[in-house]
Amino acid sequence: MNVDVILPCLDEADALPEVLGRLPRGYRAIVVDNGSTDGSADVARAHGATVVTEPVKGFGSACAAGVAAATAEYVAFCDADASMDPAELVPLVARVATGHTDLALGRRVPTTPGAWAPHARFANRVLAVLMHRATGYRLRDLGPMRVMRREDLVGLDLRDRRSGYPLEMVLAAHAAGWRVDESDIGYAQRIGDSKVTGTLRGTVNAVKDMSRLLREYRLEARRTMGAPATVRQAAGPVETADPVETAGPVGSAATEGVRS
Repeated sequence: MNVDVILPCLDEADALPEVLGRLPRGYRAIVVDNGSTDGSADVARAHGATVVTEPVKGFGSACAAGVAAATAEYVAFCDADASMDPAELVPLVARVATGHTDLALGRRVPTTPGAWAPHARFANRVLAVLMHRATGYRLRDLGPMRVMRREDLVGLDLRDRRSGYPLEMVLAAHAAGWRVDESDIGYAQRIGDSKVTGTLRGTVNAVKDMSRLLREYRLEARRTMGAPATVRQAAGPVETADPVETAGPVGSAATEGVRS
């Protein structure tokens, strides 16, 4: 497969060997160093990754720099903290490549105790409900593992450079008429400290960024008084998740929607 995997990175030297070692054969790792001080860039290079330096802090800044460096037909995103297995990208890429969906998301399911902080789980549940109301997408997670065609992603012209980048991608995909779905992936205790949702302050900031994007999207929808673009026709049957209103208890299949 022709796949570039973008790995936003801030002080992940301890986790990178494990993450890069699990990358599927033929997938190229693009590690975006967003201000690390622990030698993450050197570790990434030593394990065969392409390293991009992005001095402007922010999850969205790192993602945008990775997209600019990508050249493959398919672009994937994954955290660099070993909380998820890059090998699970393979079925997500297959869903996009076979025309079942335009944006394949990984819905995180915990495999170890303590993978999510309670405040982060709660924030995800609220954001999932708000996103469902804004778009109609039946999603339970705004997790970082996702796959799409690079050309399509560039066409969305995403602007957020902070924690709102993952949500902006879904909202822009909805406006463009994309088919979006999610599949379960494992989610384990990360290696190292969380940069965003591991603290209450980080979670609050992420929720603020995403709430702002939702407000702007709803206002724009009211202004134009029009429906989003016609949803693309699937090449085959598309699987959907249960409605978010019927999601299970927090901490089971209802998973963290802001980056941990």
